[in-house]
Amino acid sequence: MDDEKLLTGAECAALWRVDPATITRWARQELIPCVRTPGGRRRYRESEMRALIAGRTVLRAVDVA
Repeated sequence: MDDEKLLTGAECAALWRVDPATITRWARQELIPCVRTPGGRRRYRESEMRALIAGRTVLRAVDVA
């Protein structure tokens, strides 16, 4: 069993210091990875979020054109 801590959107937003809706939007755009609970909710691996924030992982580039 995976003992990795999963964060809610609100907890993830607090780490990033953004609105929870921004986290949802990033996940829908596949800019940040998420997992789905059996109930369909998004959860975010704490280690992945901290790696992204620390710059050890790069967000997927998005075309802005």
